[in-house]
Amino acid sequence: MKRRDFLGTAGGALLVGGALSGCQQPETDLPAVPAPTAQKVIHWKLVTTWPKNFPGLGTGANNLARLINEMSGGRLQVKVYGAGELVPPMEVFGAVTQGTAEMGHGAAYYWKGKSEAAQFFAAVPFGLTAQEMNAWLLYGGGMELWREVYEPFGVIPVAAGNSGVQMAGWFKHEINSVEDLRGLKMRIPGLGGEVLSRAGGVPVGTPPVEIFTSLQRGAIDATEWVGPYNDLAFGLYKAAQYYYYPGWHEPGTTLEALVNRAAFDALPADLQHIVINACHVVNGDMLAEYTARNNAALKTLVEEHGVDVRRLPDEVLERLRELSHEVVSEIAAKDPLSGRVYDSFTQFSEQVIAWNDISERAYLNVRGG
Repeated sequence: MKRRDFLGTAGGALLVGGALSGCQQPETDLPAVPAPTAQKVIHWKLVTTWPKNFPGLGTGANNLARLINEMSGGRLQVKVYGAGELVPPMEVFGAVTQGTAEMGHGAAYYWKGKSEAAQFFAAVPFGLTAQEMNAWLLYGGGMELWREVYEPFGVIPVAAGNSGVQMAGWFKHEINSVEDLRGLKMRIPGLGGEVLSRAGGVPVGTPPVEIFTSLQRGAIDATEWVGPYNDLAFGLYKAAQYYYYPGWHEPGTTLEALVNRAAFDALPADLQHIVINACHVVNGDMLAEYTARNNAALKTLVEEHGVDVRRLPDEVLERLRELSHEVVSEIAAKDPLSGRVYDSFTQFSEQVIAWNDISERAYLNVRGG
């Protein structure tokens, strides 16, 4: 499953038949989907950790299914099930492993109970941005390691979306010092949750569909979710007043498609290419959508709902950065595979940061408002 293998025979079909539909073009611009031929029609189920049709995340899973349906000419038809429709949101990985569903859509840090190393492929605090994550996965050896981590479970991972830099989250009380984190009950997954715990907070693994209710009822004091586009859709401004940035815990969160290995191997070669390349299209399209919609949503939150947007104090960010290095280093020492993932991630980070210092960062510093 080398990357070059997927970009061959399906490349033309991807660009001609799938790219426009993956980029949210109007329906009138799309050719009609051909009726299934006499060839066997294969039906797959796709389960997600996201609420049904939720903007960005849920619709990203819908786009993935639609692309596969269209690019295959109806030969591979994928039906999407939102969180809780077929399996609970936090059981998506197990459902794909067991073959209850042939595909899943979620984020790798949800499966740290399966493998600590999985968390590196979603988001690392103070780690890689979306653009840098894609570079590591596709050209820095990350994808090969990700497949190796999931191989014992009979699951193939593919990057299938990215939210970009997230917000630090919603808080019912001000955060003015590290001391304000002590005892703070916050919904925060993955490595970010481990860091918060080291800072004296209490990470809570609330599923996405329960975030608003938990925050409103006081089961948690704070929550991170994604960013303005999704946070507005969840109505989180109704449950907490303070909206902090930057998203130190998730600087470029990769969303994943999970594919059952046996189901994938049973597909003809052309349909295998279509599945993988549809994921690539959705991966880029989702990031573009978040980049386009976040600021308008933030403006609505501030101007229409009076949300108090604040930057986390430097003292807090510095302490969280120190603790992040501790947490990640300790996970790397737990087992050889986690150590190899850590080494690959950190070595690539050093290289890409050196380049971005004189490219992306330098340009943004001089661009101005």
